[in-house]
Amino acid sequence: MLEKIKYLTAGESHGLGLLGILEGIPSHLALDENYIQNQLARRQMGHGRSSRMKIESDYAQLYCGVRQGITLGAPIGLIIENKIAENWKESMSVTDNGYNQKVTLPRPGHADLAGIMKFGFDDIRNVIERSSARETAMRVAIGSICRKLLEEINISVCSRVIQIYNVIDESKIDSNLSYQDINQLADKSPVRCLNKEAEANMVKAIDNAKKNGDSVGGIIEIYCDGLPYGLGSYSQWNKKLQSKISETILSINAFKGIEFGKGFDISKEYGSNIHDEISFKDNNYQRNTNNAGGIEGGMSNAQPISIKISMKPIPTLVKPLNSVDINTHDSMKAHKERTDSCAVPAASIIAENLLCIVITDSILSKFGGDSMVQLKEHMKNTAKY
Repeated sequence: MLEKIKYLTAGESHGLGLLGILEGIPSHLALDENYIQNQLARRQMGHGRSSRMKIESDYAQLYCGVRQGITLGAPIGLIIENKIAENWKESMSVTDNGYNQKVTLPRPGHADLAGIMKFGFDDIRNVIERSSARETAMRVAIGSICRKLLEEINISVCSRVIQIYNVIDESKIDSNLSYQDINQLADKSPVRCLNKEAEANMVKAIDNAKKNGDSVGGIIEIYCDGLPYGLGSYSQWNKKLQSKISETILSINAFKGIEFGKGFDISKEYGSNIHDEISFKDNNYQRNTNNAGGIEGGMSNAQPISIKISMKPIPTLVKPLNSVDINTHDSMKAHKERTDSCAVPAASIIAENLLCIVITDSILSKFGGDSMVQLKEHMKNTAKY
């Protein structure tokens, strides 16, 4: 449903690397690989990650579309090499080398069984490699370019973890903190939680799961501020901002639910208690509450967008669940692969950067401009904040 921004990723988890192409970014956006690297490094953080995070140090090479540190308005190409690929060159060879060791035990909760049934494979490895969350490294790289554009027009994004397993951080965010401050505080936490007591209990929950060969999920919260009125539209179902956001965010591996503002809690309230009343002050419309989460009628209403997303526990388990061999149909334990016991903190970084893609697309759809100068001028002339 993206209109102005188009992107594709390619690559397998244990293949040579990941490829990405991003189209639609205006010219004259200052960009370098170190900026992208910062977001990729954030994605690799978090208590409960697998040993692969110690092997990979993801670095996205800007392959094309950038010259002398600025974007050219042309498609941007990126490459992330897999350092682990050397150990998998026989298994993952693009040419037929006679390799015949097949994975035949699908993991409950993963793409394995549906994937082989869809494509007619007799080796689950063909599904594992592309359905892996490894692919999100490239989407974070692509999203970070969009993030850089948003920073140039004073739109900011932050996130935090508010629940892991049954441990909930009920603390409120200090309204005096900037979004950059919030991210910096969250990034200092091994679980990206702002409350120290909740942080300690979250770490314990992850450790207990790891000790038992299990995994845990959780809930993250994302905020986006600085938006003008009217991103998205009420005019057609596929132009509504919450629809675009939901499509992109729920494409992240293991994400199962999303809510905007007060979300599901609204269903338990009278309308008079939850709709955000409007006033006019200092030549601007004002709201005292933001229960709608910054979106009304499919459009941004100049309030911060607030989103909560639930993530299921990682389906690859050290102590695997019961499964069935796809060749013999014998009951056996599911396949084991290197796995995280918890990836919720990392997932919050993925979600942050993917939200940046949607917001950038919506900004460009509303205001247009082939260069950053034109975009800023269009926003200055037409946007009312």
